[in-house]
Amino acid sequence: MIDNPTLNKKPVKINRVLISVFDKTGAVELAKSLNNVGVEIVSTGGTSKALREANLPVVDVSDYTNFPEIMDGRVKTINPLVEGGILGLRDQHASDADNHNIKWIDLVVCNLYPFSETISREECDLALALENIDIGGPTMLRSAAKNVGWVCVVVDPADYSALTNELGSDGEVSFKTRKGFSAKAFGHTAQYDTIIHNYLKDKKLSDDFSLTYTKHSEMRYGENPHQKASAYQTPGDASNNILNATIHQGKKLSYNNIMDADAALNCLKEFDQTACVVVKHANPCGVAMGQDMLDVYNRAFNADSLSAFGGIIALNHTCTTDVAKEIANVFVEIIIAPNFSEEALRVLSKKKNVRVLEVGPIKGREKKLEVRNVDGGILVQETNIASLSLNDLKTVTQNKPTKQELETMLFGWKVLKHVKSNGILIVKDNATVGMGAGQVSRVDSVDIAIKKSG
Repeated sequence: MIDNPTLNKKPVKINRVLISVFDKTGAVELAKSLNNVGVEIVSTGGTSKALREANLPVVDVSDYTNFPEIMDGRVKTINPLVEGGILGLRDQHASDADNHNIKWIDLVVCNLYPFSETISREECDLALALENIDIGGPTMLRSAAKNVGWVCVVVDPADYSALTNELGSDGEVSFKTRKGFSAKAFGHTAQYDTIIHNYLKDKKLSDDFSLTYTKHSEMRYGENPHQKASAYQTPGDASNNILNATIHQGKKLSYNNIMDADAALNCLKEFDQTACVVVKHANPCGVAMGQDMLDVYNRAFNADSLSAFGGIIALNHTCTTDVAKEIANVFVEIIIAPNFSEEALRVLSKKKNVRVLEVGPIKGREKKLEVRNVDGGILVQETNIASLSLNDLKTVTQNKPTKQELETMLFGWKVLKHVKSNGILIVKDNATVGMGAGQVSRVDSVDIAIKKSG
């Protein structure tokens, strides 16, 4: 370690690049641009093959190091000639480089084995997961990102055009650009390691707890207009959820839209039978379950039609033409369904501002962790996916409820999990008829629920 390190902030001339990418999107075009400004290209395995097939001059890393790729490609770039060429400080380590025949590598272009995609596959076992942990890639990325004074590192194919534009005809990259790419590379490797850690650990509520997400989209604002906000997504998550939904029409989803839509979908996941959930301000204001989707929608909406105005409608079966026509008669912000018939989409297209979200098959709620921010840290708990059946209920009163009444109680119990405390719910015939939510006094919640029930 150097006692008094200095940092080069001058532009760096790119003379040699090492390209080793799993995602080869744009790699050939980037290499062509680099070749056009006289950059020597060193590459590995499949990347080298792809560049050579594009008639680009390429030096295989095994020729560069005079050491073959071994152990089924597990050892390719972990070599002093590679790491020294990346990590060396040009103004302090030139003699070491000369003595050991190390050539400077000024640009590293690298992305990693898709670990998150691999572990999301149903057939993935531990052996396959371990095989898809990249070792050489993160080593190169961290080396290049550390030596930001002399080396540029690019991890995201979306940044290739920005790099080539800056290189221009003189082939130089500014310190500002290098620093930005360096931060992105460290973020990429940190996320990669976090995903691996969370996959391998036995206890989900472990002593060390890390979370990582990738930006999905920027919001115009957060809960209020003065708050900045973005939506972030779990890497590799292909589940049916609001962030993965197909938006057939309507304006971009806002922060509050996503919060409310997610609340509606989570409540809807409680039900196997045909069901409809109406949500306003993250609270269900009408929920119904039955056999016919149109009847179920009408009972859910009319449970509290005043609150439902401008709300979120979520269905767990196909939105057909008759349901779409009924919904089109009222003002709603968002309609969520597993899918929509073509005619239903035509009907809803007349309401241009309504967001129409297709989320795919709606399955039961998954066991996962919920996180809440507190000053100085976070609180983490398991999602409440507990369920009850008729066999779990014990009658302790003289008047025994009928089977239908018990089933309606179970329906209400499922809904009440999604009502903000203090929450009181009145249900009848598998539909809500009165709801009091979010009151500091349970007495007030009871009063509101009774008033709403008529």
